[in-house]
Amino acid sequence: MGFDIPEPYVWDESFKVFYDNLDEEHKSLFKAVFDCAGDRGSSDKLANLVSVTVNHFTNEEAMMQKAKYSDFPAHKSAHEGFVAKIKGLKTPLDDATVHFAKEWLVNHIKTTDFKYKGSL
Repeated sequence: MGFDIPEPYVWDESFKVFYDNLDEEHKSLFKAVFDCAGDRGSSDKLANLVSVTVNHFTNEEAMMQKAKYSDFPAHKSAHEGFVAKIKGLKTPLDDATVHFAKEWLVNHIKTTDFKYKGSL
């Protein structure tokens, strides 16, 4: 059981982590997942999702390391699991895969990311 998945699938203020760069990157992640959901056969949109995700995780992890964030190892592990999953995907994406990506991002931000508010 997790948080409600917004439909349409777009970032809103309830996902705010209060680091402008990370909030902007989260908006891009939502858009990339939204784009994949809307065009499940597009390998370009899937490749963009992977790229946007890897870039965001790299930036977020760098901020965590700089701040000596105590939950960094577990957070990085969650990132690695998601990246491994999306890198292994092939188009066309099925309903379960789209739902997984939407749900993972919503729950990751609202649980795991929210833990670092004010700590980075």
